[in-house]
Parts: sequence; C-alpha cells; structure tokens
Amino acid sequence: MKQHRTSLKDLADKLGVSIATVSRALRNSHEVGEEMKVKVKALAKEMNYRPNPFAQSLRKEAPKVIGVIVPNLVTHYFAAVLDGIEDFARRKGYSVLSANSHEDHEREAQAIENFLDMHVEGIIVCLAQDTVDFSPFLKLKEVGVPLVFFARTCLDDQFSHVIGNGDVAAYDATIHMIDSGAKRVAFIGGPNNLNMVKRRKHGYLQALRDRNIPIERELVACDKIDFEVARANTIRVLENAHPDAILAFNDIITYAAFDAIKAKGLRIPNDVAIIGFTDGDTAAFVTPRLSVIMDQAHEQGSKACELLMRGIMGDTHVYKEVVPMILKIRESSKK
Repeated sequence: MKQHRTSLKDLADKLGVSIATVSRALRNSHEVGEEMKVKVKALAKEMNYRPNPFAQSLRKEAPKVIGVIVPNLVTHYFAAVLDGIEDFARRKGYSVLSANSHEDHEREAQAIENFLDMHVEGIIVCLAQDTVDFSPFLKLKEVGVPLVFFARTCLDDQFSHVIGNGDVAAYDATIHMIDSGAKRVAFIGGPNNLNMVKRRKHGYLQALRDRNIPIERELVACDKIDFEVARANTIRVLENAHPDAILAFNDIITYAAFDAIKAKGLRIPNDVAIIGFTDGDTAAFVTPRLSVIMDQAHEQGSKACELLMRGIMGDTHVYKEVVPMILKIRESSKK
C-alpha cells in the first residue's frame, strides 16, 4: 500500500484550525500567535510532516493570479468593471481569470471552487441575482483567501466592497424628471433581495416623498434582471398605472423599458420620459438619446482590485468604498 504522507490538512484537522493557520505557523508568520506556532510545530514533528520542496518551488514560480466572478460578462457595465480590474492588476504584476455566473448562484459557487483549485491569491465578486446563501464566501475567509465584493454585496461587516452611490443617483434622477414636469414616475428594478436594488429604490422613493408625490405600489416593478421579463413588466406598468416617467435599474432593464415604451406607440419623452443606469456608448446613439446615470464602472473595477491587493498583502481591514455616479441629461428625460 502507498504510504500516506502527512499533509497540512492532516495537521489542521488534528488541531481544529484552518490550513492557512497551519501554513502560517510553520512559516513563523506574525499573523499567528506564539502558542499556536509551538502547537503546530510540535504536532508536525510528531506526525513526521515534511514539506514538499517540489510543490513549494512550483508555487514560487507560479504566476500571480486573481479571480473575478461577474453575473453577465456581455453587458457593458461588467465588461468595463473587468477592464478596470485588469488594468490595475497588470500594473501590480497580476493576471486575471474571469468567470461568468450567468446570474446563477450554483455556477457562482462552482467558480469559487475552481478558483481555489487554481490557487488564486484573491477573488473579486459581484453577486448573482439569486444568491441568498453566503456560505461559499465565508469558506474563503476560513481558508485565508482575500475577497472583495463590488456593486452587489453581502456580509458587509466581514468583506471589503466597492459600490456606487446608487441611492443618491436615483434620487437626483427622479427629482430631475419631476422638476421637468413628470407627475407619475415609475421604477423598474431588479430582485428585492439585492442591496443594490434596495439602495436605488430608496433614492427613488425619497425623491417622491420630498416632492410630496404619493407613493403608488403599481408604479414599482422589481423582478428578475432579464430583458424579456423587464419589457413585460414595463408594458404592464404602462397599461395599468400610466406613468409619465420611468427610472430603470440597470442597462438591461433600461433598454427593455425603452423598447416597451416604443412598442406601446408612446413618444419619448413627450408621453413617457426615461432615465436608466448605464454608461454604455449606445445610450448616445438611440433616438431620442438616452439620459443616463453613469456608473463609472472602470473606476469601480480599479478600486475593487486595489482593495484586493491590500488584502493579499495582509491588510485585514474591511474597507467600504463608494464611487460617485454621474447623471448625464440628454433628450429622453426633457419633457
């Protein structure tokens, strides 16, 4: 029978600590207390643990790599965020591996496992819209792999994140449409479990309150982030609640709402004004040109990568960065 060689996992299981803790203790890292170092080294001697010099040399020569998980890589926002991440990572000598969760929490969890198998040094994540189980992220904390969230976040007290000021941006956009003559502003959003949706909806509702406009449930449609779903919801709101303005949650929903207004034979902005969260180039080339809330996605990606590099270097502080959004007024919101 092949002899079993004692591994870091064997030591970790015996002591009831993480593999990362054992590894750091054996390397005399300052992140581990003296008492734990003594326990780990004593057990390693007892169990005849021998480090594998071949594996260590491979690790030393391996390229420095980080992983990025996004919900939908083909949208302008996520492509621009990834571009910002890659630009910052390249300057620091890192390569980037990206994974597309396709808005599916199971694919998201599998991507994390794949990245761990590849021994990436850190991971940046934007949550899939159906993610409600956060245990895969807690596992990263347990094994000592730095994690940073952007846009859609969770466990904000445990992991650093980068977000836009969506509440302020939604407020300003709604106020603009009201002050331009709108009386019934609708909000077409994503799933209510996402804190990104909650922030933007909060700004929209606060603007209505501040302008003494009644809040009507029929004017709010929060559902799956999907073009056809958002288009159907917009048509339903147009038929049943008769809004004269729409604030759309993101680029997919913005163009779905834009298409729905046109499909109903309504004029933009005369009949229905619209502002959407997107800074894609196409917004300036549709007719009429779209008023948008620009995410500054490249800057969000660059900032997320900066925070991840801090974590890789040993900084355990939880950072909460906010990148200001920019309201760009064009023809679609001027009544």
